[in-house]
Amino acid sequence: MDPATGEVLDYVGGRSDLRMGIVRAIGDPRLRFSEDKLRMLRAVRFAARFGFQIEPETMAAARSLAPQITQVSYERIRDELTKLLTEGAARRGFELLDQTGLLAVVLPDIARMKGVAQPPQFHPEGDVWIHTLMLLEKLPPDCSPTLAWGVLLHDVGKPPTFSPATGPGTRIRFNGHEEIGARMAEHICRNLRFSNEETEQIESLVANHMRFKDVPKMRTATLKRFVRLPRFDEHLELHRLDCLASHGGLESYNFVQRFLLETPVEKVYPPKLVTGDDLKGMGLVPGPRFKEILAAVEEAQLEGRLQDRESALEFVRSVGQVQ
Repeated sequence: MDPATGEVLDYVGGRSDLRMGIVRAIGDPRLRFSEDKLRMLRAVRFAARFGFQIEPETMAAARSLAPQITQVSYERIRDELTKLLTEGAARRGFELLDQTGLLAVVLPDIARMKGVAQPPQFHPEGDVWIHTLMLLEKLPPDCSPTLAWGVLLHDVGKPPTFSPATGPGTRIRFNGHEEIGARMAEHICRNLRFSNEETEQIESLVANHMRFKDVPKMRTATLKRFVRLPRFDEHLELHRLDCLASHGGLESYNFVQRFLLETPVEKVYPPKLVTGDDLKGMGLVPGPRFKEILAAVEEAQLEGRLQDRESALEFVRSVGQVQ
C-alpha cells in the first residue's frame, strides 16, 4: 500500500486470487518450490486452513517436486505438519498431502493405510485411511499437538498386521496392531525430532488406545492405574473420536467418565502406606522381592483391601514372611 495515497499496488494478482480462494505460487511455481521445498507443505496448509484451492500449475509443480521435500530439515517438516494438524482443517490438509504426493514421502506409513480394509461390523466407515481422515476431521482448532499426532498415528500399526477373513464366521483382524503401532510411532517421532516428552506421550496414546474396550471388566486397581496415565484426558479424547469415527458407541467412554466423576482423587492417587525403608526396617533385604511386595501393597490398597498403615504393615508381614 502506498502510504501517501492508500493505493494497494498488486503486481501479481494477489487480491483477485484471495477473492477467488486460490493458492498460487508467485511466478514460476517450480522455481519457487526449488528455492524452498517447504513451500510445498505451506501451499497445502494454507489451502486447507482457508478452504482455498491450489492453482493447477502450482499443484502440478508440487506433484513433480514432492520427492525433494526430503531436502528440508526434519524439524521444519514436523512443525509444518503439526500446524496442519492443529489449525482446524486436518482432514482437508491430509487429503491435499495425498493429492500432491507429499504424504507418501513425508509419512509413508500413513499413506499405506489407503485400501486396508477393516471389519465392517466395527468399522462401517471404510478402510483405515478413511477412518483416520474422519478422526482428523473432528480435531478442533488449537488442539494439543500430541493428541493430534496420536489421532493420526493411532492405527499406523494396522497395515503391517492386517490379517484377512479366512472363511465363514471369521473376520479381518489386526492382532497386536497397538504394540506394533507404538513402536512405529516412536520411530516416526524420533525421525521428526520430537522431544522425548512428546514422543513418550504420542507413543503412549497409540499403545493404550485399545485398552478402553476392557474398562468395564477391569479390576478396580487396574482401572485406577489406567486413568493415572500422564495426560489421561488425551487418551480419553482419542478414544471418543475413535468411536465416533467408527461404530459410534460411547459405552466405555461414558463408563470412564462416570468412574472419574464418582471416584475421589485421593482414591485414585492414594498416599503410600509402606515404603522401601519400612521393608528394610522389618528385616527384609533389598532386592527384586522389594518391588513385588510394594506392588502387592499398592494393589491391595487400590482395591480397597488396605485402608491404613498398620494393616499394610501386617499385610507385608504375611506376604514377606517377616516377624
